[in-house]
Amino acid sequence: MSKLSQTIATNDDSASPSNHLPLFSRLGTLLLVIGMVVTFFISQLIGVYIAGKLLLPATKNATVGDIFFFGSNNGTVVSISIIIGCLLLVAISSSIIRLRGGDLRQYLALKPFSLAVGVGMVGLLLLFMIGSQALTYLLDASPLAFVDPLYQSVSSVWLLVFAMVIVAPFYEELIFRGILWSAIAEQFPSSLYSEHRSAIVASMVTSLIFAIIHLQYGIYEISTIVVLALIFCYARIKSGSLLLPILLHMINNGAAMGQYLAQVA
Repeated sequence: MSKLSQTIATNDDSASPSNHLPLFSRLGTLLLVIGMVVTFFISQLIGVYIAGKLLLPATKNATVGDIFFFGSNNGTVVSISIIIGCLLLVAISSSIIRLRGGDLRQYLALKPFSLAVGVGMVGLLLLFMIGSQALTYLLDASPLAFVDPLYQSVSSVWLLVFAMVIVAPFYEELIFRGILWSAIAEQFPSSLYSEHRSAIVASMVTSLIFAIIHLQYGIYEISTIVVLALIFCYARIKSGSLLLPILLHMINNGAAMGQYLAQVA
């Protein structure tokens, strides 16, 4: 084989994760999905408990149930709990990948993306947001009603904005379009057909799970979240980078939060 052929082969191997042995077996992937979803909720509970213990008044004699009940409706506690949950999930996800012998940056696709692809995906997201907003208006829905008690009780609105617009999108993408998407997609043999199938399966499974875990929403909102999650998946596929879905997620949450603040101001 010539040096040029060797170079091309090397580049192809590094560019396509399906050419490498899977980091997780099929059973391991199933357990990973279940485990990460459970960990997702547990990290939130741990965050609410820690933040509630530190910030809520008169918690010395309060029961665990009281801390969860009052803490989950307190904007400051919820904001801090999101930050705590993010730190826990990042640490756990990173540890799992490293313990399996994976390269963190490669497995999570933490690399730059094309400006042209980024602009195109932002345009697609804007079209979705406009359509979703129009449908929300026609149905007279209130998808952000759950924010009311958080907004009214938070010590600083900017803390709530930071948690919901910056922190939450980061760790949610790390989990769903990051480690879980990669683990599912790598279960298929290396071929052009199977790579397309792997992307579709990984996108559908992670998008459905992502929508279902948003328990604070109704059926209409969950259905729109499925579509939104598929857009994030498409952004990862199109760009080959997890950074673009993270950016799109932040833009979406930022627009929603901006609209909410404009309404309550």
